[in-house]
Amino acid sequence: MFIRNIVGRIFREEPTIEVVGSAVDGLDAIGKVSDLKPDVVTLDVEMPRMTGLEAIRKIRAAWPPVKIVMLSTLTEAGARVTIDALLNGANDYVSKTNPDGSHELPIPRLKHDLITKILQFFPTRAAVPPPVAPVAKPVAGLVPVTLHPATALRATKRRRVVAIGVSTGGPSALSEVIPALPANLPAPVLIVQHMPAMFTRILAERLNAVCPLHVCEAAENTPVEPGSVLIAPGDFHMRVTRRGGRECITLDKSAPENSCRPAVDVLFRSVNEVYGGGSVAVVLTGMGQDGYHAAQVLKASGAYVIAQDEASSVVWGMPGMIARTGLADAVVDLKLVAREILRQF
Repeated sequence: MFIRNIVGRIFREEPTIEVVGSAVDGLDAIGKVSDLKPDVVTLDVEMPRMTGLEAIRKIRAAWPPVKIVMLSTLTEAGARVTIDALLNGANDYVSKTNPDGSHELPIPRLKHDLITKILQFFPTRAAVPPPVAPVAKPVAGLVPVTLHPATALRATKRRRVVAIGVSTGGPSALSEVIPALPANLPAPVLIVQHMPAMFTRILAERLNAVCPLHVCEAAENTPVEPGSVLIAPGDFHMRVTRRGGRECITLDKSAPENSCRPAVDVLFRSVNEVYGGGSVAVVLTGMGQDGYHAAQVLKASGAYVIAQDEASSVVWGMPGMIARTGLADAVVDLKLVAREILRQF
């Protein structure tokens, strides 16, 4: 009740948000979501009568369009439940505890994070140049794909690496894409998912359990080899470099870029330095424009650039920037991303 009252007060102080209801537990929430049909639900993990994970599945069934934001804790147990929630249909999460482990409720930070996470689902379109790519005509049974005019030329290059950048909605998106890649993929997969430390390790564990490829959180000097999927650890920038004739990972805590660490731009730049036009760059759902600047460099080198389409994205910020500025060779539904990657091999 204490947390619920604080969250309600935070929202009532924000003029762009209207609180339409409050539920005492998950069971109560299901009925109110069905009746009130809200745009967003905030949901605690631990609740009486029904856990947050159970509530997510039932809320999704009662009102599929609703966005769900979990209230999480920065603990091992909290991280595991949060990752499971994100894999089961939650769209994002906010920590209700302090990073330093103190018991004082960080209300100013909670307010900032909650408002930011809610408003990201309802963006105001930024002014960007119109896309230069024609849209392919729909074919029965297939999702339309946007192809860049240079695609035919770029597809002749030998691809040697897949680099993926993703943020809001990432765990669910990755759980769609990575398990669809075969064990004999002749290239490594490098991933930056905007997430704090501990969360990225647990995400890697969850994906590894359902993927033909080996998935792990990257460490300093981890070899970058075909058949491996390496996820940047939270709070570290991840780069690929060449040492002694082989590629490996380097990590650092240099300044955040695009307010992010790890940052997609950092990874993409290093991928360009090592692989150049032999790269496949993928930008999935997420807020902001992380990855956009380095994607321009990759594109100029001849890399193949894929962006998730708006309809299947939780937030069409990062991929939208790639698509609307004409950088994408293909703009595809999430379910077709893995297929589009494999076309390059």
